[in-house]
Amino acid sequence: MGNARPPDKHPAFLVRTAAPFNGGPPPDLQIRNAITPTPLFFVRNHGAVPIIDPTAYRLHVGGRVARPLELTLDDLRALPQHTVVAALQCAGNRRQEMLRLGDIPGEVPWHLEAVGNAVWRGPALADLLWLAGAATDGGPEPGHVALTGLDEVKRRGAVFGFGGSIPLTKAWGPEVILALEMNGEPLPPAHGAPLRLVVPGVIGARSVKWLGEIVVQDEPSTNYFQAVAYRLQPPDAAGGEPGEMLGDVFVTAAICDPPDGARLPAGPVVVQGYALGGGGRAVSRVELSGDDGRTWTTASLLGESRPWAWQLWQGMLELPAGPRTLVARAFDAAGGGQPAAVAQTWNAKGYMNNAWHWVAVEIV
Repeated sequence: MGNARPPDKHPAFLVRTAAPFNGGPPPDLQIRNAITPTPLFFVRNHGAVPIIDPTAYRLHVGGRVARPLELTLDDLRALPQHTVVAALQCAGNRRQEMLRLGDIPGEVPWHLEAVGNAVWRGPALADLLWLAGAATDGGPEPGHVALTGLDEVKRRGAVFGFGGSIPLTKAWGPEVILALEMNGEPLPPAHGAPLRLVVPGVIGARSVKWLGEIVVQDEPSTNYFQAVAYRLQPPDAAGGEPGEMLGDVFVTAAICDPPDGARLPAGPVVVQGYALGGGGRAVSRVELSGDDGRTWTTASLLGESRPWAWQLWQGMLELPAGPRTLVARAFDAAGGGQPAAVAQTWNAKGYMNNAWHWVAVEIV
């Protein structure tokens, strides 16, 4: 399908880049369902979607294992299947707020849409590690699992598959699965068919799509997208500092309705959005303010609050006439919160913006 827009996406899908295709849902549609419908689930690509023959597909597992594996899709389907409800969020979500403070060249200008919550099903990565005889001991940091996709991306004059790695301690977690299905259907091509990794609680870049190779090794992956691209660089990173390797997502909340710039009648105003806990922890509380953070109202959490998944919420503010700024902030089960200002999170690549979310409205 090359760089074409996926045909199964919603007509209102926001296209951020056409080639490679990157886009997501408008905020008002984003929060209509606790489980994001596949046509509204964001797409993050770094190259063209590969065309993979499922009959010829093989997953290779090697490296620091006793028994290297080569598995077909039938082999993977024959393993115990696990289901996890998990949100995936691009590290660049909410980058537009950072762009108001400074240029971030070469990065996708995401607003709120680069996050979605889906039902994933497939074998656990831990089951494959056990079959391959990967070590389960060796201390608190016994190694890493490197992952490489079957797509082709070009960076710095080289062509290679998108890749990354996760600590082996995370890889053994029961929540980490090799997804064959998404929302009860076979995984679509744009979301990594025939097989992708799903690593709840960490940045979406580690949930490698079109997965072709798993290697257990001592050090993190040297793939460009682990060693160079997805790193948290300081604001003055022009000197070439490598920056900090990204991992866990940060606790965050976003207002999806009303949108920035809305004109609303004075009186009770319903505010809605989503929140995520840090590292996949459950969201414990979302608070709203209509007076720039001087006073706060607790929003209602909609549905079950659980780890790995996002949390939809709704609250009401009583607002008099005039220009107002709505603010949302979240707290997770470990007590984690958010910085108040985007300036506190700004960095050279526009990653991990989890400042309080501010939305300017006009009350008439």
